[in-house]
Amino acid sequence: MSKINLSQVLEQLNWRAAIKVFDATKKISNEDWANIEEALILSPSSYGLQPWKFIVVTDQKIKEKLKPFSWNQSQITDCSHLLICLGKTELNENYVDHFIQASAEKKGLPVEKLQGYRNMIVADVINGERAKIIPEWATRQVYIALGNIMTVAAMVGVDTCPLEGIEPAQYDNVLGVNGSGYETRVACAFGYRSVNDVYSRQPKIRFSSDELLIRK
Repeated sequence: MSKINLSQVLEQLNWRAAIKVFDATKKISNEDWANIEEALILSPSSYGLQPWKFIVVTDQKIKEKLKPFSWNQSQITDCSHLLICLGKTELNENYVDHFIQASAEKKGLPVEKLQGYRNMIVADVINGERAKIIPEWATRQVYIALGNIMTVAAMVGVDTCPLEGIEPAQYDNVLGVNGSGYETRVACAFGYRSVNDVYSRQPKIRFSSDELLIRK
């Protein structure tokens, strides 16, 4: 496996900003977006359970419907692609069995070989203390995927803006996900910054490593 030049990675992370004004005339190419989606699917999650779904919105009419439930932020309608991240509201043994079956097929193993792993997941996530906080736990997993995909986008020169200033219940209504077992947690706009976005040209403010890192 070849290594990516770390200095280039840091350069892109310094370039990255939470874009406030997107150039509505610039769209992400199909090829670039397909790769971004693939990177999103590859995001890690606890036990590998992937307790999420993602809705990709490019339909301008749907964006317009979502904007009033997003503090009327222009990123919603001016971005190229709007990603809605949903978290599972509950987990059951059927879902775990589905995951185990997919794992067995991918690894070329009989499903019985993964029975011990399956039982461990069920004991923790279905019957253990974690079962009491599935929506919260799933939300944490969603944010792992969000952080991952924002970094990947920056690597290929695509701008993003994470959006918590939304009304999740109204998003669920507009997107028709009520009763699906998933709920909106956060959104993220993807596209290209406008020359009028003055915030993206401001210096990045971060505390020093001495203040943020504890080394033992």
